[in-house]
Amino acid sequence: MMLSPAHHFRDIERKPEYLQPEKCVPPPYPGPVGTMWFIRDGCGIACAIVTWFLVLYAEFVVLFVMLIPSRDYVYSIINGILFNLLAFLALASHCRAMLTDPGAVPKGNATKEFIESLQLKPGQVVYKCPKCCSIKPDRAHHCSVCKRCIRKMDHHCPWVNNCVGENNQKYFVLFTMYIALISLHALIMVGFHFLHCFEEDWTKCSSFSPPTTVILLILLCFEGLLFLIFTSVMFGTQVHSICTDETGIERLKRNHQPRERRGSWKTVTETFGGDFSLNWFNPFSGPCHPEPLNDRDWVRQVTSMSDPDNTDMTEEQSEEQSEERRDEDSVEVTDE
Repeated sequence: MMLSPAHHFRDIERKPEYLQPEKCVPPPYPGPVGTMWFIRDGCGIACAIVTWFLVLYAEFVVLFVMLIPSRDYVYSIINGILFNLLAFLALASHCRAMLTDPGAVPKGNATKEFIESLQLKPGQVVYKCPKCCSIKPDRAHHCSVCKRCIRKMDHHCPWVNNCVGENNQKYFVLFTMYIALISLHALIMVGFHFLHCFEEDWTKCSSFSPPTTVILLILLCFEGLLFLIFTSVMFGTQVHSICTDETGIERLKRNHQPRERRGSWKTVTETFGGDFSLNWFNPFSGPCHPEPLNDRDWVRQVTSMSDPDNTDMTEEQSEEQSEERRDEDSVEVTDE
């Protein structure tokens, strides 16, 4: 009896050979806890350097053009402390977002021995990423820049030279929030400084020449306005993703992979590290660490719709989908 493509896929998807485990190299011995994570990507490193340069430029203009020359010492001290505090928190959040493992899946664990140890039962499948030779747990996606599968990957951000995922989303949210706040603060101070200089002699409102002062302030105003809009939008989308328990990638695939979502408050507390407190705004306080992956996390039911672009045929898929994938290679599992 000739088997249909759907039957063929169901017969092979529970076999270790289905994932070509012989091509996978066993994962290296895990490094010590707290090992620094850093992505060697030229574009990402350049964007991270530009980010620091722009923050330091704003720091220079605020201090040496507006605050230090001011004769209102109370105004200078209060705004100087506030701006420097926000800038420090922004850069600290940037470092944590950049140097924290976003939730990388162990690389090369799709070995024959490991797959056999899972003892898959009828109706269960495992998903393998052929690019990093890893078995993908639910809600994990492959990043072509990090060259790893990332749990709850939202997107890869070149400005932090890292993926935004399960372990560092809090730091990315704080980074966008603090950048938006220092941008708004800088714009307000630029507005007051222009009003002050129009009322007073321009030569007395800055230690630089009037043309230089105007150029520096206009550049800061342009930078602040641009980053205020950009980071405010990013902050809003990230908070929405956390509250709806839906990453950016999952939102794009919403029509193709409906799934059950958890309560919004639970995801918020897990992301920010517990019940509401000042630690939510502290970049040195981490999120709630997820439990280590166990055998059940690697195995999914064939009814799972969480990763339809990377699976083979299951019993629930329609005959039309079977015809569309009739000529596809059932061994290779791609990740887009």
